Amino acid sequence: MSTPTAELENAAADVKAVKYVYFFGDGHAEGHGKMKDELGGKGAGLAEMTNAGLPVPPGFTIQTEACREYMPNHTVSGEVNRQMDDALKHLERLQGQKLGSADNPLLVSVRSGAKFSMPGMMDTILNLGLNDKSVEGLAKLSNNPRFAYDSYRRLIQMFGSVVLDIPKSVFEEVFDGKKKQKKAKLDTDLDAKALQEVIADYKKVVLKHTKREFPQDPHEQLVMSRDAVFRSWLNDRAKTYRRINNIDDMLGTAVNVQAMVFGNLGETSGTGVGFTRNPATGNNEFYGEFLLNAQGEDVVSGVRTPVHISELEKIMPKVYNQLREITTRLEKHYRDMQDFEFTIQDGRLYMLQTRNGKRTGRAAVRVAIQMVEEGLISKEEAIFRVEPNQLYDFLVPSLDEKGKDIEVLAKGLPASPGAAVGQIVFTAEDAVEKFHKDKNAKLILVRGETTPEDIAGMEVAAGILTSRGGMTSHAAVVTRGMGKCCVAGAGDIEVDEKARVIHVHGKTLKEGDWISLDGITGRVINGKLNTVPARPDDPELLKLMGWAEPFRRMGVRANADIPRDALQARAFGAEGIGLCRTEHMFFAEDRLPHMRAMILATNEKDRRVALRKLLPYQRNDFIGIFRAMDGFPVTIRTLDPPLHEFLPRREELVVDIARLEITKPKSPKLKELRTLLNRVEQLHEVNPMLGLRGCRLGITYPEITEMQARAIFEAAVKVAKEGVKVKPEIMIPLTTGLKEMANQSALVRKVADEVFAEKEQTVEYLVGTMIELPRACLVADEIAKDAEFFSFGTNDLTQTTFGFSRDDVGKILTAYLAEGILKQDPFAVLDREGVGQLMRIGTDKGRATRPTIKIGICGEHGGEPSSVEFCAMLGFNYVSCSPFRVLTARLAAAQAGASAELKIEGGRTK
Repeated sequence: MSTPTAELENAAADVKAVKYVYFFGDGHAEGHGKMKDELGGKGAGLAEMTNAGLPVPPGFTIQTEACREYMPNHTVSGEVNRQMDDALKHLERLQGQKLGSADNPLLVSVRSGAKFSMPGMMDTILNLGLNDKSVEGLAKLSNNPRFAYDSYRRLIQMFGSVVLDIPKSVFEEVFDGKKKQKKAKLDTDLDAKALQEVIADYKKVVLKHTKREFPQDPHEQLVMSRDAVFRSWLNDRAKTYRRINNIDDMLGTAVNVQAMVFGNLGETSGTGVGFTRNPATGNNEFYGEFLLNAQGEDVVSGVRTPVHISELEKIMPKVYNQLREITTRLEKHYRDMQDFEFTIQDGRLYMLQTRNGKRTGRAAVRVAIQMVEEGLISKEEAIFRVEPNQLYDFLVPSLDEKGKDIEVLAKGLPASPGAAVGQIVFTAEDAVEKFHKDKNAKLILVRGETTPEDIAGMEVAAGILTSRGGMTSHAAVVTRGMGKCCVAGAGDIEVDEKARVIHVHGKTLKEGDWISLDGITGRVINGKLNTVPARPDDPELLKLMGWAEPFRRMGVRANADIPRDALQARAFGAEGIGLCRTEHMFFAEDRLPHMRAMILATNEKDRRVALRKLLPYQRNDFIGIFRAMDGFPVTIRTLDPPLHEFLPRREELVVDIARLEITKPKSPKLKELRTLLNRVEQLHEVNPMLGLRGCRLGITYPEITEMQARAIFEAAVKVAKEGVKVKPEIMIPLTTGLKEMANQSALVRKVADEVFAEKEQTVEYLVGTMIELPRACLVADEIAKDAEFFSFGTNDLTQTTFGFSRDDVGKILTAYLAEGILKQDPFAVLDREGVGQLMRIGTDKGRATRPTIKIGICGEHGGEPSSVEFCAMLGFNYVSCSPFRVLTARLAAAQAGASAELKIEGGRTK
């Protein structure tokens, strides 16, 4: 029997057994490139490069387990501290320096690094270890006082912002004020004395905002910075990024502590970032930017606009050639496009990072094809090199400039392709607020430069415009990952965020004004242009999809209600229509009066008169859709929404009646409106989405189902006689049991027999149901006795499973996502644990009764990759989604089909 003391000793032994810190340096690393779960992408890359003998400054990585331990109580174990201190001593011995030394100080950088690259996590802290004494030692050692004080002021600024949560703008105001006082145009124009004055002012800022002095103990600086990295995993922008990109909250981040190398020592030093191929186009060209006499954050922050990496060949040809040789080796080693960072110190090259580079959808497809052709990867691997949602890039619009007098306001860098048209908004908060008020709002977020805090606004904006920054700036990297249009570094534009205006070439534009962005050329155009949709017939896209198709085991259909959408879906590769909503056909101006007449009728006879007038319209709609989908199945849902949706709102009628009573009390219109109001009040329901709708409508008014069935079968027979192959599938919505299903299917089959007899022509058809209520899933074995197919309507199934109203849930979801109660919006990404289990039950029960039953999904989840994967796991016959998500669904289905055959690196939320 164990004693409490023994249990404590065992627990202590378990803690000691965990290796929290991994050292790298002097040609050897304790970790390696496959340890992304433990070391994060950055730490794994540093270890791999070190083991490969590349010039990597030494350091150590505190692994992600320490972050997970930190999360609950914001503290780490003593073992983490002990291992970190041991690694620091090892680093000091290797470098022959000591952290905080006044004579020969060791300086380090502190960076976050999760398994997946997360732009917007935490800014890097450079020059850690400097204090009032060690800065003097650095000045003597380097014989460059300006460099030493510049490094110190950067530390205080970064530490103050990242660790102490002091707004960056406070430091920027001090620095810009000093530049203005000294009449300095560039940061590098400030001399050592001026920088000492900046440092003094920065210290006052720290004291004012934190009520304590800037920490002089370098070990305290290190511990506080480490903990700040862990905290950054939990901040709102990191949570938002993980939610957008479906990254598991429990992965945690590693911390990378690395000996400093300095790119700001003068004109033989510099820093840069780059890609082994063009991340915007995928072209096989060396791509990147660098700055002389600068530290790394200068390149990505947009404070100074960098120059193209090709310029480095002219300035330092040996360094450039070495960089090309190293990065080429890295790409071949990882067999993927690499995103790298480097620093040059006094003409010597150091590699600071390598990781698989983020890229646009077009670039992802092109790189995958190139690497197959180069023999680096197989065709099977190639289909996994493209995220399904990235195929949207092939559908991004371009600007319609034909016949237009274009006013180009400025030209920046084409940081992310496509086109965006919208109204100017200057802050992320304003963008989010305007979008929540109007989900159809088109917004262009205009900033001097974006920061991680802007990610929520960037998500809702149609496009991003910045006046500073380059192709690897925060705005560029994040928007490329989001598939949004971005124009960066438009230097002619002066952004005044406080006044909510921009100035460019004597013209002033204010918030709410319309501008158009061209992400291909980098142009910023005044006014509101139309956009032209892209064509999905790109040869490279077709080639990749050709490789993917053999792996796909599940069909992909489209949700389409009119022939135009059906044709569009076919162009994207849809194999049928999984949801044709008949109610959308009744809202047209020439049909709505007849629909209202049917609703206002007080007896069956009058209803049938109105329905006969609607019949030709319905029939013609179906004729067009059947022709468009020649040979492919068309699933048509009978009338689903509550009848009140076809009538004016009660509040509007009351106002119109009151106005007429005063102005035209004898008007015939007044009697008509009163009759309409009376009917609206009769149809009023407290919870209409749980009321008289779906099959309940058809059971209450069977003549509606009869008319729709007649329109379907008369259209099918007519088209079949033309030689077109028709495969109608009539779907009964909102059933909860067998009797509802049997009632409506009997009506449909009765009408089918009548039409076939009248027209002396038959067509094959199916009658099934839309499974969208929990009870239907639980009794699916009974429903399947009559239903020949199931289509899961996951929009309503999610509503009724959670008890959420999709139209009103916004405020709840905002809080739930922020608190981590939900990882994703369940209306966007299928809830596998709840809704998914009901789907599993319904599928299993349906097949137990009818083994050949056809099963699909037609909710919005039908085009979301994770949800498509889940449907494939359940063995669905097809998924159905909006036409513009068909390509995404096809690739996601192919990846799901291939995943069992290939070992694909995972880690994202399932």
